[in-house]
Amino acid sequence: MLIQYIQAVLASVRRHDDEGATAVEYGLMVALIAVVIIGAVILLGDNLSAMFGGVADSVKAPAGP
Repeated sequence: MLIQYIQAVLASVRRHDDEGATAVEYGLMVALIAVVIIGAVILLGDNLSAMFGGVADSVKAPAGP
């Protein structure tokens, strides 16, 4: 009877450990995505700024009344 109780407790702990591992995995995925976004901004930031600056310069100012 004691062995069955210990097995039930261990099974419960294992189920809760899986949930914690899932949260850690999601956290690692979010961190990896953040690193990729930061890297893309650093590498492409100047080119994107120049491109949007060129577009802004080529757009005519709206005609006023």
